[in-house]
Amino acid sequence: MPDSRASSSVEGDVGVGVADVLAAQARLRRYLPVTPMHRAERFGTMLKLENLQRTGSYKVRGALNALLAARERGDRRPVICASAGNHAQGVAWAAYRLGVPAITVMPHGAPRNKVAGVAHWGAAVRQHGDSYDEAFAFAKELAAQNGYRFLSAFDDPDVIAGQGTIGIEIAPHAPDVVIVPIGGGGLASGVALALKSQGVRVVGAQVEGVDAMARALKGDATPIPPAPTLADGVKVKVPGFITRRLCASLLDDVVIVREAELRETLVRLALEENLIAEGAGALALAAGRRVAGKRKCAVVSGGNIDAGVLAQLLSEVRPAAPRKPRRRAPEPEPGRLTRSVANPPDAATSATPPITPAVRENERQARAAAVTEEPVW
Repeated sequence: MPDSRASSSVEGDVGVGVADVLAAQARLRRYLPVTPMHRAERFGTMLKLENLQRTGSYKVRGALNALLAARERGDRRPVICASAGNHAQGVAWAAYRLGVPAITVMPHGAPRNKVAGVAHWGAAVRQHGDSYDEAFAFAKELAAQNGYRFLSAFDDPDVIAGQGTIGIEIAPHAPDVVIVPIGGGGLASGVALALKSQGVRVVGAQVEGVDAMARALKGDATPIPPAPTLADGVKVKVPGFITRRLCASLLDDVVIVREAELRETLVRLALEENLIAEGAGALALAAGRRVAGKRKCAVVSGGNIDAGVLAQLLSEVRPAAPRKPRRRAPEPEPGRLTRSVANPPDAATSATPPITPAVRENERQARAAAVTEEPVW
């Protein structure tokens, strides 16, 4: 467990702490509903369904909190961002609700449904480069030239605080471990800020070959182009400065998931739980099988998957049958003693008592109570 004094020191250095998360919750509650928790029994995990959030992703929390906080400070500049899709949609929706001009820079090859979602809310869409990092550099250049406010998808105190409101909503369900996907680290940082003081373990999840944060936490900050992956929402070459410090202080572990595991989990989520998630949205659940905990919770971070990609996955991926639930051994009924075979009862005392309907019903209820499925939180 990270040292709480070190955690407080880091929060002060990076300019965001638990108080900022609570302030974000107060700002957002009139605009955003509390997303539901779902008990996925076949996975043995609770799911926080951010795929049912406005714009289909948790990203709208950070974007809206950042624009609301800027308005409180008197900053009414047009906002510009770089995004593979979900942050852009969150900024577009928040800007539409608050009447703020917004420009989004998205890489070529961004999912068409996400590009369409940004345009739907009236934000200007500029496509540049073949990766998030190229779109990021172009957006920063436009911001400097035109005096726009650049809003990072993850490395911004207001954005981190907004994402942390997910942790506040999870807390009443008393998990012992929460698993979150990591791209740049904004979600993991915010959720850890909200939950670590309550003794909840927070574990990050990344994809093999798209693990910049995991490598950075081990001291390897070498920028490596992300490998092709279904989880386009977490394809970040360099994690944020603020998020890296917070994750180093607050995260308990980072689990690396294979691409095949991610694909299978996404299909199982659709077929077994009737929930649609994008690649990054299923990442935390895919990592959950490697995380120990009695009351696990995985954040399903988004559901904006391209229809063609989903159709292809459903036709190609054949998930293995889920493990059958264990059953408990029958227990003796209360008050009934087991007779010894070596000392059989006397014939006078071994007469079978009359079987009445009431006796039959009591025995049926006892058997039903003794043989049940193992409960899953």
